[in-house]
Amino acid sequence: METKPPASPSDSEHQQGPESNPHKSKWKRLFIWAALLLAFAIIFVLVLRHHDTTQSAATSRHALGGTVTINTATAKKGNIGVYLEAIGTVTPVYTNNITAEVTGLISQVHYQEGQLVRKGQALIDIDVRPYEAQLMQAEGALERDTYVLEQAKMDLERYREAWARNGIPKQTLDDQEKIVLQDEGTVKNDQGTVNFDKVQVAFCHITAPISGRVGLRLVDPGNVVQSTGTTTLVVITQEQPITVVFTIAEDELGQVQEQMRHGKRLAVDAYDRASQNKIASGKLLTLDNLVDTTTGTVKLRAAFDNKNGALFPNQFVNARLLIKTLEGVTLIPASAIQRNGQTAFVYLIQNNTAQIRNVKPGVTDGGMTAVQGINPGDVVANSSFERLQNNSKIVVSSTPVPASASQGPAQ
Repeated sequence: METKPPASPSDSEHQQGPESNPHKSKWKRLFIWAALLLAFAIIFVLVLRHHDTTQSAATSRHALGGTVTINTATAKKGNIGVYLEAIGTVTPVYTNNITAEVTGLISQVHYQEGQLVRKGQALIDIDVRPYEAQLMQAEGALERDTYVLEQAKMDLERYREAWARNGIPKQTLDDQEKIVLQDEGTVKNDQGTVNFDKVQVAFCHITAPISGRVGLRLVDPGNVVQSTGTTTLVVITQEQPITVVFTIAEDELGQVQEQMRHGKRLAVDAYDRASQNKIASGKLLTLDNLVDTTTGTVKLRAAFDNKNGALFPNQFVNARLLIKTLEGVTLIPASAIQRNGQTAFVYLIQNNTAQIRNVKPGVTDGGMTAVQGINPGDVVANSSFERLQNNSKIVVSSTPVPASASQGPAQ
């Protein structure tokens, strides 16, 4: 048997190739990744340092005399209202859902859809002939029993004269008196039947109980309606005057009651859904008698004459209730007030320099805010706040300055 000589170490390494040393390849890859990360870190630090240097240079140039172009506003003395705002619903003073009181066939519909009707105007007619026939029968029975009563009364007078002459026994006279009373009861019953039938005849002619606007037609001639049914024949809503119902928080109720106790009729303005256009002006009418415990609010009702019909039933509006008017306060545009946390301030312009002045803002209305801390006639910055600093040099522009306007040249 022939025996092969053992392989030498060099031959073994040659057969295994480059994959025979996995630890060496792993360290090589880690070294490459570490070098790449270090290079990225160095580049990122250089970029940040360049940005900070640029910002510092810009700040230095600004502090050394850079100017900012701004628009200004002048504080003035005036009056401003204190308002409570809430979402309200236009609610008619009266709304009538008219149903049938008698059973019958609709013969005529007199109104047009959306028509304004007056109180007492004819709306719908129901076939009245069956009820007129019943009324005639009742009137006939009344007439017959009335004559029966008259005859009984004549007999009673004869019996009284006869009894006075001792011509009849007392029992006959007493019986006739009771017959007269019975006939009087029969006549009264007949009169009640006649009155009832007259009401039924009147129910066949439906008229408007209030003045207002009718809605869409709900029934047509030829329809049969039932006195016991719930079908609505016509809906009428009163639009002039009309009211708006809105709610305020119970915490605000005290200031409203205080004004009403002094006999003041508070003004209420109704605005559209976007609170941009005023629809109508009215007066506060009343408060509800309780607070809604689920929402912590109370309802208020304001009245509007609505002469132009601008307020529509069930329309949503924004109600503004004027509580009181502050007189002789300092007013500036709300856009001129800046905030730093809880501190409010303005840039007061003096000698072409903007100086920070802390203020105490108050009521805001119509873009104007009442403030304390400056005086009427003071000029404040009203634009370019992103570039203004305390003691910044400014240039006043008569045209609106866009937010992206560049800073003036360095000095």
